[in-house]
Amino acid sequence: MSDIWPDWIRGDIPRMVSVDVETAGPNPADYALLSIGACTLVDPRKEFYVELKPITMKADPQAKTIHHLDLLELARTGELPAQAMQLFSNWLDEVVLTDSHPLFLGFNAPFDWMFVCDYFHRFIGHNPFGHSALDVKSFYMGFGRVEWKGTSMEKLSTTPLRHNALDDACDQARLFKRIVTRSAV
Repeated sequence: MSDIWPDWIRGDIPRMVSVDVETAGPNPADYALLSIGACTLVDPRKEFYVELKPITMKADPQAKTIHHLDLLELARTGELPAQAMQLFSNWLDEVVLTDSHPLFLGFNAPFDWMFVCDYFHRFIGHNPFGHSALDVKSFYMGFGRVEWKGTSMEKLSTTPLRHNALDDACDQARLFKRIVTRSAV
């Protein structure tokens, strides 16, 4: 593992996985999970991406304007949710470099985690992440000593959100690395 990571976090980095999702709306009870992107924090970075068949065609108009995913197209081309979640679980088993469960890293982790957790439990019966998630925004609040409004991606990164789950997962992994290495100085 690269020496850029400070000692206080080095042991957790091999199990951290940056995750981002795109959804059809604000909650998993009413709306579908449409895509999952994930990447490791250790180099060489390993990446995962899957698009899912929607479990409902209900879509929040605001969500559609953000991610530009077509639910009808995903109904034809996406993976069945059970297959998608099993693929994700298998990928996690391959890339997490410790004996402990992976640690979910998200930018506004509560939103992404609730969909991933729900789909893991609903479609394969368990969540490989357990109940562990680390929120980049909250982490930055602590180290940056800023208010919540100062934690938007626009304020923290020069890379705009693209609302592609894999691109955003990789961007938030890079952002987290910058935050951690700056806080160690």
